[in-house]
Amino acid sequence: MIQLALIRHLKLHNANAISSPYSIGFPAMTAWLGAVHALQRLLQQQEFFASVQLSRTAVSCHNLEVQTHKGAGDYVHSIIGTANPLTKQGERSAFIEEARCHLEVSLLIEFSGVNADHLDAFTLAIEHCVQRMKFASGDVLSCRGVEYLSVNEDEPSSVKKACNKLMLGHVLVEKRDFLQSKMIEGQDALDALLDYLKITQQSNKDDHGNLSWKTSRLTKGWLVPIAVGFQGISALGVAQQQRDANTPHRFAESVVTLGEFVMPYRITDLDDMLWHYHVDSEKDLYLCRTGMQMS
Repeated sequence: MIQLALIRHLKLHNANAISSPYSIGFPAMTAWLGAVHALQRLLQQQEFFASVQLSRTAVSCHNLEVQTHKGAGDYVHSIIGTANPLTKQGERSAFIEEARCHLEVSLLIEFSGVNADHLDAFTLAIEHCVQRMKFASGDVLSCRGVEYLSVNEDEPSSVKKACNKLMLGHVLVEKRDFLQSKMIEGQDALDALLDYLKITQQSNKDDHGNLSWKTSRLTKGWLVPIAVGFQGISALGVAQQQRDANTPHRFAESVVTLGEFVMPYRITDLDDMLWHYHVDSEKDLYLCRTGMQMS
């Protein structure tokens, strides 16, 4: 049996829509797991929850509104930006593009370290903490409450019941195996990523001169590029003006892979949608991953 806390229909305003150096849209998984880690630290400050651990998280998106604009005759969308804050002279500062989005999500969080007698107080404590937090830099507008779930992973009906709680929405799952298969064949990772995302259109002309178009993709599914962590590009050490002098510092770059939005009713194994932290010290990787392998 695993214990889960469901944060239902969390509405966020002006969340960060720049999920990686290459993509804009749904916030990165690093943002969601970072928010859950911040929630864990808030809970641990309370007497009965000092030993609580929030280990894995699933994200179901119910609604997403990226703040962009496409005028008549425009080929691409433009970011709807702001110029806040103003300078001391009351003038606009240098403009830095900041993509924002309004969205509604549900978070399914696996936890441990809570006494059975305190479960009701635990869900109430989560709800109180959520109201004063930010998620992916977005402000919390409302939340429909927090619900406790106990799931037996060996019983399909129990898993299905938990997944149904995430409807109607789309759950983000990892598809790094698609890229790995292409890289084994010798293809560049970025080229493989683009091959899965691109839509190919081919024209055909019949014997009578009638023209038709055929649209195709490499595979089916709602595939998207997602940022899942960082890879170190310098040795661990000390950087000038770093905030914490006692913590080793290193420069890193974003790690991007493939993800897929799927309807929760298609999930048969909770491991497929529950994300957790994973550290690979040999390759200097700090990742968010699905599956049972945990650091």
